[in-house]
Amino acid sequence: MTLSVGQPVEDFSAEATGDTTFRLGDYRGKQVVIYFYPKDSTPGCTTEGGDFRDRIGEFEAANTVVFGVSRDGLKSHENFKAKQGFPFELISDRDEAICRQFDVIKLKKMYGKEHLGVERSTFLIDADGNLAREWRGVKVPGHVEAVLEAARELNA
Repeated sequence: MTLSVGQPVEDFSAEATGDTTFRLGDYRGKQVVIYFYPKDSTPGCTTEGGDFRDRIGEFEAANTVVFGVSRDGLKSHENFKAKQGFPFELISDRDEAICRQFDVIKLKKMYGKEHLGVERSTFLIDADGNLAREWRGVKVPGHVEAVLEAARELNA
C-alpha cells in the first residue's frame, strides 16, 4: 500500500531510545513528526536533529511530538541522543520495516558506487493518524522551520 497525503498511516511499533517502544497509535490526539535520516553522528544528520532539538518547545506548543528514525541500532541511537542532547526519542529500524512503509529506501550514489540508503524525508501525521504532509529528498537548511510552520497551520 502506498502512503498518500490525506490517508491513514498504518499503525506500527518499534524499539526506541529511553527503553521505550514507539507505537504510532499511542499518539492519537497529537500531531506526530517522523523524520528519517541516513546515519547517526554524521554531519547532516547531526545538524537536522539539532534543528529539531532547538525548536522542540515550539513543536510542543503546536501539539506536535517529534521522532527520528534510522537503521542504526539502539546503542548507537542512545549515544547520538545523549551527545546531542535530543529531547525526543530515536526509533531503531534495523529491519527497514518502517523505512519500507514510508518508502524512503532509495538507490543512492556515493563515491561513484550505487547502494540502497535512506532518503532524508519527513512526515507530518495529524491528530487523527492521517498523513498531512510529506517532505522527500530533504535538504537540511530551513527544513525544520518548514515542518514547524506546517505543524502550526495544521494545529490552528
